[in-house]
Amino acid sequence: MASDPSILGASICGELPPSYTRSALPANSDLLRRPSYCHAAFALKQISKGKAVGQKAPLWIRARFQALLFSLGCQIQRHCGKVLFVGLLVFGALAVGLRVAAIETDIEQLWVEAGSRVSRELRYTKEKQGEETVFTSQMLIQTSKRGGTNILTQEALLQHLEAAQAASKVQVSLYGKSWDLNKICYKSGVPVIENGMIERMIDKLFPCMIVTPLDCFWEGAKLQGGSAYLPGKPDIQWMNLDPVQLMEELGQFTSLEGFREMLEKAQVGHAYMNRPCLDPTDPDCPDSAPNKMLRECPDIAQELRGGCHGFSKKFMHWQEELILGGRAKDSQNALLSAEALQTMYLLMSPKQLYEHFKDDYDIHDINWNEEKATAILESWQRKFVEVAHQSILQNSSQSIHAFSTTTLNDIMKSFSDVSVIRVAGGYLLMLAYACVTMLRWDCAKSQGAVGLAGVLLVALSVASGLGLCSLLGISFNAATTQVLPFLALGIGVDDMFLLAHAFTETGYNIPFKERTGECLRRTGTSVALTSINNMIAFFMAALVPIPALRAFSLQVIVYSF
Repeated sequence: MASDPSILGASICGELPPSYTRSALPANSDLLRRPSYCHAAFALKQISKGKAVGQKAPLWIRARFQALLFSLGCQIQRHCGKVLFVGLLVFGALAVGLRVAAIETDIEQLWVEAGSRVSRELRYTKEKQGEETVFTSQMLIQTSKRGGTNILTQEALLQHLEAAQAASKVQVSLYGKSWDLNKICYKSGVPVIENGMIERMIDKLFPCMIVTPLDCFWEGAKLQGGSAYLPGKPDIQWMNLDPVQLMEELGQFTSLEGFREMLEKAQVGHAYMNRPCLDPTDPDCPDSAPNKMLRECPDIAQELRGGCHGFSKKFMHWQEELILGGRAKDSQNALLSAEALQTMYLLMSPKQLYEHFKDDYDIHDINWNEEKATAILESWQRKFVEVAHQSILQNSSQSIHAFSTTTLNDIMKSFSDVSVIRVAGGYLLMLAYACVTMLRWDCAKSQGAVGLAGVLLVALSVASGLGLCSLLGISFNAATTQVLPFLALGIGVDDMFLLAHAFTETGYNIPFKERTGECLRRTGTSVALTSINNMIAFFMAALVPIPALRAFSLQVIVYSF
């Protein structure tokens, strides 16, 4: 609004609002310089009298809003004790909601849009293939410490074998039981056989699903930990197991025609016994290996060309992309070199593990449930990563990188956990800043205690806002715990500084019972518009169909409200 200072100054004493005294105003009074900011109704009245010019409609809206804020402020000051008590009680009650806060760390739940194509495909896969096909992948990746070096060498493969063997022998002890890979790994379609003794033996021997470049060689059998016993025979393991020969020996005890036919359809054949040995000098290398007698190192690139097969050549084909990285090929598509090797161990899901052992007599005494199955899988995965990293010597030319599902979840959880030290440090610094900046040598004008109380009130409001979000079922994530406390602190303290400054400015000419009302009339509009703008901005952000961003935006909206 533009006004005529001479007219306004000449008639100011006769046209002051009721809340102002008739004493002489200071020359730099805000009412003279910014009448619409201090008292929109007064400015609107001056325009109506022709003593000033300006837009009436915005001033009319502002005047109504200022009147509401003035009335609210007066009521607050009149019942300040009750307002403070009820406010602290409500904030404290809402803050208790933090006890039921849920922190979401699942990548799918955080970043996959509900109803999106990815979400539909994941749901379709689970519905069509069933829970029994769900597994978790634990990865072991080997690279050379010198970038660009070809890793398709006997030395590199043998080091990969050493690391993979160490990882496959990991055991954890929980609930008084020992759990190894053979107990918790994912196994594809264990057959059911009528003969109980044979069925138990097959169950112990049935291999884990391990996707590895070592399956191109006899050494892939060393990663399988199952074993069985037949009278008069050494322990049967995959390193010495010939399924064709075993079927002939077991056929003496029971009819295995159906099982034999299944093995033929799966093209199991002699399994690992007719595959070349990485190290033909290994005393355990079978005589049936094609390079055993010649004691020649196999052509690694040639053997890995086109990928490898598990014990079933028909159903278990590991493509090159799954087991090799940084591949180089010639014009004939023949594999020349690679820069990385990858082995994946497939584990059962917690539900599968629970279902697999729920009727097992060996665990009847530990109150078996799905939560314990989850704890076992997570414990094994953590130890898997630890053992894999320790399997290669420091002076080795190769590097081993282990990754598990639990590792990712642990990383997400560590980022999502609230750092009490960091948050407390930030709020203590803001406390000190508010106290120092609001201190004055004149005790009557000093507001150090106001700054202290203001920051503490902001901290309580942040806690109550997050507690309300918890009660509304909005889950927390890394953005909530790492960003929101400081964002809310900045917004809240900014409003506190504005209100404290305005309260000081209104202390000269305003009756004591109206000081809070006048303070809100001057700055309440700015504070309210800031909050409304924040709510609108984050409401628009909440329309983005990313669950993590949507949850964060809704939490800011709740706090701003």
